Amino acid sequence: MLANLTPRMMRVPFFAELERELPTLWERFAAPEEWKAFGHAFNPHTNIAETPEKLEVTLELPGMKPEEFKVEMHAGELWITGEKKEEKEETGKTFHRVERRYGEFKRVIPLPANVNMENVAAEYKEGVLRIAIPKTEEAKGKTIPVAAA
Repeated sequence: MLANLTPRMMRVPFFAELERELPTLWERFAAPEEWKAFGHAFNPHTNIAETPEKLEVTLELPGMKPEEFKVEMHAGELWITGEKKEEKEETGKTFHRVERRYGEFKRVIPLPANVNMENVAAEYKEGVLRIAIPKTEEAKGKTIPVAAA
């Protein structure tokens, strides 16, 4: 309630950022596979979207080759694992900032029971991995025509 009374311009930037992050802070802290994100490990950003026909999973894997990661299905889960290699050409360079991340990663996405795990399609283009997981026919639903009386 106090946050509503204080104009946004008057807030200290640190607290404004903390206020934005607070809703997801516990989820990130409690998820062990995400702990590496606080350190220096590579953790690809992921989007999960749903349409009436399928689930769409999109991961950013910039600078990687398709042979450097795997997409697998295990017991109702989608696993994306791999390793982003560090570029080791440091001769004659003085680094002023290092923000790029490297290392092994593993993203495990639980899938609902109403997906067809036999017809999953994955495509990698321009550093973005797109995975399409079709839904079962029952999950797509059916429109019932209504006759006028």
